[in-house]
Amino acid sequence: MHLSADGSLGVSALAQTPLHTLHRALGARFTPFAGYDMPLQYADGLKAEHLWTRARAGLFDVSHMGQLRVSGAAPHGALEAALPLDFDGWPAGQQRYSLLLNDAGGIEDDLMVTRLEGEVAIVVNAACRDKDYAQLRARCAGLAFEWRDAALLALQGPEAERVLAGLAPAAGELKFMQAAWMPVAGERCLVTRSGYTGEDGYEISVPASAAEKLARALLDDAAVKPVGLAARDTLRLEAGLHLYGQDMDAETSVCTAGLGWAIARARRAGGAKEGGFPGAQTTLRELREGTRRRLAGLVGIEPVPVRQGAAIVDTEGVERGTVTSGTVSPSLGKPVMLAQLDTTLAADAPLFAVVRGKRHAVARAALPFVPKRYKR
Repeated sequence: MHLSADGSLGVSALAQTPLHTLHRALGARFTPFAGYDMPLQYADGLKAEHLWTRARAGLFDVSHMGQLRVSGAAPHGALEAALPLDFDGWPAGQQRYSLLLNDAGGIEDDLMVTRLEGEVAIVVNAACRDKDYAQLRARCAGLAFEWRDAALLALQGPEAERVLAGLAPAAGELKFMQAAWMPVAGERCLVTRSGYTGEDGYEISVPASAAEKLARALLDDAAVKPVGLAARDTLRLEAGLHLYGQDMDAETSVCTAGLGWAIARARRAGGAKEGGFPGAQTTLRELREGTRRRLAGLVGIEPVPVRQGAAIVDTEGVERGTVTSGTVSPSLGKPVMLAQLDTTLAADAPLFAVVRGKRHAVARAALPFVPKRYKR
């Protein structure tokens, strides 16, 4: 793996994270994902890894994600030209979720943005890193963007605080979506209290050369087990969290994805900084008028798995939506799914998912499917 002069990821084959050798030693089964050879699951399997994370603590390798350091004169405010954020009153050490939009209001990527002293840290999706880099540079020409040579570990679950605080006591002081630089097992790391499972936990940016040492130190605790991409997906779906490329993409608008809350109040109609971000005209109109379809939660009435792409129909067989993500929830023991649904449907309208040509009853469900347990 190497970075070319323009910041893109060049690979002649599947790239490997700094923890690849450790994954092999732990018996991982691998899968290609976003150009990387990533651990799909370990010997215990998806369900066991999923339930272990809900009960104790799972360790995820998410080093395939792109980690950008943004610097330059007033990097915070300058990023408002590219992102629908408001940096006024945003203290250093605070993380927020944001969206990188195109001029038509479509979602090019979703991001985690952390304000730090004199710089901003941004985590982007692996499959989007090259286009994100190019778009951010083009829209914020006065800023410098560089990829961090760092791995990213996620420690998630009810015992995550106890485990990480044993290596870095300061981690226990963070609240949800707060961040700080701190020594962890002897290495300077950027730690954020966030994650992608709905559980309390952390994401730890650690120098690539020290990633395996840190991972082993975390795994030395009996409460921690390695967890692969398969369980990461079922965990995030139970928590009602979007997956880029399935639940949203460059053709999906902010409000269709149900993400209007990610637009800072100051950037909305009547706000002190109204508009001024890519796709603002479309986004502000949809915030005011609504959309034809919107992402919603569904649960299966019958024990039949419903996957991405399944049509949702009404009693007359008319298509009224499409499943974007679906699985059988390991926690609930029943099918759960995210779907783009017709917003004119009555709340109690009977709905059916079409699986292999047969209709199976589904019902609307509030998100998340499983309660989130963030420490606020």
